[in-house]
Amino acid sequence: MSRPTTNRTAPSFATLVQSFFTEYLMQQRALSPQTVAAYRDAFVLFLDFAVVSLHKQPTTLSLQDITPGLILDFLAHLERERGNCVRTRNARLAALRAFLKFASHRDVAALHVIEQALGVPMKRFERPMLGYLSREEILAIIGTPGPSWTSQRDHLLLHVLYNTGARVSEIIGVRLADVVLDGAACVHLHGKGRKQRTMPLWRSTVKVIRAWLRLNPELGPASALLPNRHGDSMTRANVTQRLALAVAAATPAMPSLRERRISPHSIRHTTAMHLLQSGEPIEGIALWLGHESPTTTHHYVEANLAMKEQALAKLQDPKTTAGRFRATDSLLKFLKTL
Repeated sequence: MSRPTTNRTAPSFATLVQSFFTEYLMQQRALSPQTVAAYRDAFVLFLDFAVVSLHKQPTTLSLQDITPGLILDFLAHLERERGNCVRTRNARLAALRAFLKFASHRDVAALHVIEQALGVPMKRFERPMLGYLSREEILAIIGTPGPSWTSQRDHLLLHVLYNTGARVSEIIGVRLADVVLDGAACVHLHGKGRKQRTMPLWRSTVKVIRAWLRLNPELGPASALLPNRHGDSMTRANVTQRLALAVAAATPAMPSLRERRISPHSIRHTTAMHLLQSGEPIEGIALWLGHESPTTTHHYVEANLAMKEQALAKLQDPKTTAGRFRATDSLLKFLKTL
């Protein structure tokens, strides 16, 4: 990062915003296009709000206009009028904070104003319990594929999601070249922050993929493993829609699915929970899911009621009378002969 500005001519607000995106985020930090887009969306929302609140155009704004009061009003606007959750509110604030820290190195004269704005705190929130499915429920959702092309694709989609615990963005980005079926079968996933990981495949998954490739011999190495009818990659909305249809089809035989909110991310939680219940350590699950820290994965331990019940079973009920050892007659005879 360049040295702080020491001359009298400080950069304009518009110049700082442009430098923040083009120099800092894209060049110096080399953030992914998705992350840059998230920062961009936060700024578009904030500038739209500032224009209405301050009656100024974005090009006429200055750092002195970015007061704690304006930021707090903007965050309240996100929650009350846009219906954003606290996590989204905090993400927007994080984008503004990153910009203000960057600006503090470019305009020393505005340090006092920036420090006040940086004092706006993140909002605490209760983390909801992770929703996951039982083995019987996920198998019912995966189901048996029908004869149609769409049914075969959806079956493969759900099968691979459960096998790998992949995010939706990862699964729709899989190309045929990312799939290895010979030898140690696996799939290469391209995750958040351009991180990549290789996931092993069950024999049943390999069998489903081979059947899919026989049905679609025209697919090449660069083709999406899970295309739509036009040959392009499926979208997030498309995956969510197909999962909803699969859940609806499975509900008559599995009534426990009724009135439950099941998203593609629920399958990711399910994979993680089933790995935990099978004895896989937290560190292994973190690597499986592509988490940077096992701390994130620890939420699955907190949500696992079965593990808590096993731990409770090791403690004696306080109302239970402590038992006293009484040797059997045969044991007494054995001991007396020693």
